[in-house]
Amino acid sequence: MTVRLYGFVDVHNILYDYQFGFRKNHSTTLALIDVVEIFQHLDKDEIDIGIYLDLKKAFDTVDHILLHKLHNNGIIYDWFRSYLCDRRQYTCIGPNYSEIAYIKFGLV
Repeated sequence: MTVRLYGFVDVHNILYDYQFGFRKNHSTTLALIDVVEIFQHLDKDEIDIGIYLDLKKAFDTVDHILLHKLHNNGIIYDWFRSYLCDRRQYTCIGPNYSEIAYIKFGLV
């Protein structure tokens, strides 16, 4: 499944070129090379701009982002939706169980 999905995403060029995380041949080293290139331009008194975002709790919203991308690109949306939606969790310590919590995204 993973091979087929990655193949589809790769063939249809769905991911942004500068999406370095979780991609084959796109390491954090390559991301750092881009930063070094910015400094090389600055050393030559050239104007260059780099915008880097660190989204707080980004993984807590990945469900909705992923579902939107899958839906827009026609990728087995229903299968992923059934996995990511209507999730529940509870905690068990010995014979004691917490109440069931419904998860909209991320962790409760």
